[in-house]
Amino acid sequence: MIDRYTRPIMGRIWEAENRFAKWLQVEIAACEAMSEEGLIPVESLENIKKKARFSVERILKIEEETKHDVIAFLTNVAEHVGPDSRFIHMGLTSSDILDTSFAMLLREAMTMIVDDLKQFMAVIKERALEHKYTPMIGRSHGIHAEPITFGLKLAVWYSEMKRNLQRLKEAQEVISYGKLSGAVGTFANVSPKVEASACRKLGLKPAEISTQILQRDRHAQFFTALAILAGTMEKIAVEIRHLQRTEVLEAEEAFEKRQKGSSAMPHKKNPIGAENISGLARLVRANSLAAMENMALWHERDISHSSVERVIGPDSTILIDYMLHRLSRIVKNLVVYPERMKENLHKMKGLIFSQQVLLKLSNLGLSREKAYEMVQRNALKVWDEGKDFKSFLLEDGELRKYLTEKDLEDIFSMEYHFKHVDDLFARVFG
Repeated sequence: MIDRYTRPIMGRIWEAENRFAKWLQVEIAACEAMSEEGLIPVESLENIKKKARFSVERILKIEEETKHDVIAFLTNVAEHVGPDSRFIHMGLTSSDILDTSFAMLLREAMTMIVDDLKQFMAVIKERALEHKYTPMIGRSHGIHAEPITFGLKLAVWYSEMKRNLQRLKEAQEVISYGKLSGAVGTFANVSPKVEASACRKLGLKPAEISTQILQRDRHAQFFTALAILAGTMEKIAVEIRHLQRTEVLEAEEAFEKRQKGSSAMPHKKNPIGAENISGLARLVRANSLAAMENMALWHERDISHSSVERVIGPDSTILIDYMLHRLSRIVKNLVVYPERMKENLHKMKGLIFSQQVLLKLSNLGLSREKAYEMVQRNALKVWDEGKDFKSFLLEDGELRKYLTEKDLEDIFSMEYHFKHVDDLFARVFG
């Protein structure tokens, strides 16, 4: 990725140093909880807390022999602690440490993502207020429909992001659970009191019940929330890409002074940032599917989920962090062309007011079928002959029995479509 867009802070969460530090936090919290229960002498606990440390390089060296990362970690910590290391990991299993620390890492990452999203929402809101009454054509099936404002388009994005924010917070709550219940979750060699106390020290809640692992529906919800957020970002990116098309050109990504668009065609200004977002969203979605595949494990646990999570944990959170910052920059600096929007708005020669004519005729007592037929026959002439829609209506003798020239002037009014913009903004932004 481009250097100026990289986000090293999120990446540091997943570096080995921080991952092993979380493991050590869990082990020490468990020792503290066990000491409270009289299972570890106070002086031994103090010695553990004073001397417990690790070396990433040494752990990796030991793992070359043990082929087991947690054992390598514990061996290295024991080298620093000495005889009192016999109390570390007492009654626990590897997944007690791995799952509880993974919850801490995911919670830490989500805190950053929530902050990112709030900043992006502030950017969307600012641009929405700026273009609250900037008129443009609304489209359905890619075809001109009726007038909207660019501010309303942005307000829709903001509203969806509010739902994403809620989903992220819910996912963070669901993932913020730990377990120290032993080999198959029965607390045979460690008590529920130790688990509850250790989790509290770590800022987590103890799982209601677990097997050797925390159940992976929690993680599936976490990664699905990220995937839905990625989907919203792709939706925004696709819209920007469409608006930047040469035939549309109502908005476009900012193009920097020395930027180049094509190696072959010097005239090109391409929506590369939005296309980048579209591509990365596919990866985040794919990772959410992998998280759902992790839910069905053998009996009380297998490790088929482990290799998956070592990839999707860092990848999805780093990608989402990057995507939020890049798309925020794109929207903040988006070049908007109100005059082009106005030009496109009138390209259909008044056909965008066809529904108002239909409703007016229906309100005057005509059946909907009859009114529709009268309006459509004139609308189709516009498609075929290219003359202004209002002109055909004024020439339609049957229709003029019901509508005066003044009626048609009132109908062909842009203000008609924008009378509830203030109400919609109040509903979205409060």
